Amino acid sequence: MSAQPSGHSLPDGVRGHPLLVVIDPAARSTDGESVRIAKDVLCAGAAAKICFPDGPEEYARALARRGHRRPVVIGDDRALLRAVALLHKERDLAGVALAVVPVGAPGAVALARALGVPTDTVAAARAVLDGTEHSLHLLTDDSDGIVLGGLDIPSGTEPEPPGRRSRRRWEGLGGRPGRCLPGRRDGTEALPLPGPRAAAWWDRLVRTARRARTALSRPAAPPGPSDPSVTSVSPGLPGLPGPSAPPGGRRSGTAGHRLRVEADGVVLADLDRPVRWVSVTPGDGDDGSGLAEVVVHWQEAEPPVRARARAVTVSGADFRYRADVVVGGPVRTRTWTVHPDAWRLTLPHD
Repeated sequence: MSAQPSGHSLPDGVRGHPLLVVIDPAARSTDGESVRIAKDVLCAGAAAKICFPDGPEEYARALARRGHRRPVVIGDDRALLRAVALLHKERDLAGVALAVVPVGAPGAVALARALGVPTDTVAAARAVLDGTEHSLHLLTDDSDGIVLGGLDIPSGTEPEPPGRRSRRRWEGLGGRPGRCLPGRRDGTEALPLPGPRAAAWWDRLVRTARRARTALSRPAAPPGPSDPSVTSVSPGLPGLPGPSAPPGGRRSGTAGHRLRVEADGVVLADLDRPVRWVSVTPGDGDDGSGLAEVVVHWQEAEPPVRARARAVTVSGADFRYRADVVVGGPVRTRTWTVHPDAWRLTLPHD
């Protein structure tokens, strides 16, 4: 899952221009030394106003009061996504050149790395000062969500070793203990991520839910080979059983999603055939088309179906999807539209 510059670059380094440096709280707690180094390099090359927001409201207020300062985010992928989402909400995304200094574990800065940002702190800070602005594509969905690097709809049928399911769920969400996922308008906002004190509570809740689900399923006879329910597996997150899966992660019947995938109205997959997973990326812009790339992977060992489109609609039984580091859903239908050259990011010179 990756996104590359569209090819439209603006050779305009920010050295000498005033900066608004927004330091994500998680970056300070995760790697304070890297934050200090990035701050020193930026302040040595430009007049910088340093902001230490303690929460989403202060984060939004700092960006809204940026004036003519160019915003620089010090933090992980979630901090970058939060800044892009706020500028998108202001409808000023195309008019602001963002820069980011990634700070966090390798998995927490994978999106920034895929976009072309150095993960070395000094190199990233120097790229902020002397780099080049690149116009990049992004996707928006019909709930006003944004996707920078790409999205996936996994089957959710991979078995998970016992005892690791709860931990892997939160790691899969890309979350950090005690924080929340970025808000959305489709009912998935403010999903809490449990901290160390809440871990025991969460484990008890998971065990209780599983016992309740087992008790409710006892009166029903197990599905036979001809039972149609075994060919339609309810989707879930990778490593998590869906609503129809029994405890322990074992599943009955054919794995995969029953989804209808349309690219600009052309049907790539329909409900009569399960798919393993679907991916959509904004495109690399090499052909100048500004189209998204859609790939449908089948269960059988055969080549995937690929297409380019301006709009992609996926519909079917309740499904979840991973957009960058955020998990959305469950939804019955969702449409993503590509916006060419919709935002600008400062990257190192080629």
